[in-house]
Amino acid sequence: MKPPTPLLVVGDTLLDRDISGHAERLAPDAPVPVVGHPERRTRPGGAALAACLGAADGREITLVTALGDDEASHEVRALLKDRVRLVEIPLDGTLACKTRLMADGRPMLRLDDGDGRAVHTTAEAEDAVAGAHGVLVADYGRGTADVLRDALTRKAAHTPVVWDPHPAGGPPVPGTRLATPAASEARHFAGPAAPGPAGHPDGRDRARNALRTAASDARRLLGAWDVTSVVVTLGEDGALLCQGGTPLLVPAPWRASGDCCGAGDRFAVTVAGRLADGELPEVAVREAVEAAARFVADGGAHTVLHRGAPDEPATPDDPDTTDREPAGGAYALVRRVRENRGTVVAAGGCFDLLHAGHVELLQAARKVGDCLVVCVNSDASVRRRKGDGRPVVTAVDRVKVLEALDCVDAVVVFDEDTPERLLAELRPDVWAKGGDYALSDLPEATLLESWGGQVVLLPYLDGRSSTRLVERASRAPGKEPRPAPSPRR
Repeated sequence: MKPPTPLLVVGDTLLDRDISGHAERLAPDAPVPVVGHPERRTRPGGAALAACLGAADGREITLVTALGDDEASHEVRALLKDRVRLVEIPLDGTLACKTRLMADGRPMLRLDDGDGRAVHTTAEAEDAVAGAHGVLVADYGRGTADVLRDALTRKAAHTPVVWDPHPAGGPPVPGTRLATPAASEARHFAGPAAPGPAGHPDGRDRARNALRTAASDARRLLGAWDVTSVVVTLGEDGALLCQGGTPLLVPAPWRASGDCCGAGDRFAVTVAGRLADGELPEVAVREAVEAAARFVADGGAHTVLHRGAPDEPATPDDPDTTDREPAGGAYALVRRVRENRGTVVAAGGCFDLLHAGHVELLQAARKVGDCLVVCVNSDASVRRRKGDGRPVVTAVDRVKVLEALDCVDAVVVFDEDTPERLLAELRPDVWAKGGDYALSDLPEATLLESWGGQVVLLPYLDGRSSTRLVERASRAPGKEPRPAPSPRR
């Protein structure tokens, strides 16, 4: 497999600090929450966060950024050590630092300090830009992109450059392959909006038609900025890609709940890396939308410095590669339900050729508790259980179909023959199976009992079976036998 293309990240580094705790009462001397048992975390921010995320993908990253001799700059250097190749340019002043006060996962207050700006470029920074195979400019409006603007303009003429803009910064250089403003940033850069439809004030029209506004802003920026394409990121609604014709809406694969701080950097570095790999913008944007959703579901920026070595990227034709909510998203869901004293239900199976029996089982399982996590056999696991002709539907598509059901809250794929390892991690309160099983057939029963969980059997529509559907489809018309009792799935 071809390794990921090295990527150059150019931009302004920040130092991010979070003070997180629980708020259960108000202070006696003022009507403000008291945050108890605070946990303090420090991580690279801005362009440095994007660089770390790219390195976590297994990509070779060079970061060109401004750092000084202040405490925050030294702290960032230590955090970046052995993660990225660092090329420094001079910083005038102290490095910008953002401190968030969080209560129960929600930001309550943010403190900003540090007014440092990039002073000038260096020969080493210019050489790094000239030799890059792909470039992400993470412009946070603190001068790094400005002092390298000429070098970036020359580079954009023949190398993919992705520009992540900030209202405090300037426009992308001419020839930029893709600009990635958020909806609010696109609105800022596009300037005064065109009048809304008759009978609707312009402000009200924008509020009610965010998608139309994003499309209009993207088209205006496409001409004003002299860039090849613009993608407006829409948070949990995905992203809108405009290349001159009808815009392409790329919805998020699932609605990920959690701290979205850093999701824009996750999107930008993913799309920049995939364009550097030679991927089409449409494909790169789709992968970046999924990466941003997974980033939020897995815990956001808090996890950046706590992950181990990156997993080996899956090849494009790997049948076990799944467009799905990651296991981390399921764990976060389970944790939220438990914190609210809810009941966690899990169900499992191959779900090859999803049919009415599956749907009725899952609908019934969801009614048992407050969330339903579906554990799905991977393609390799299905082959071991069912034979070389199965699955008929790959894990990618099986997960997508399951996620489309209203009764399913999360999907996790497991590679073992049985789901005991995954169940031991999720520890559901209820494990739901179809009534065509008996408790003696389920090795999971003893496991569930070990933490006070239980197995329940639910009614199952007789005569429905993926195996039987495959057999019927393989026969000539008119040769079907009379229905027989369904085999176990």
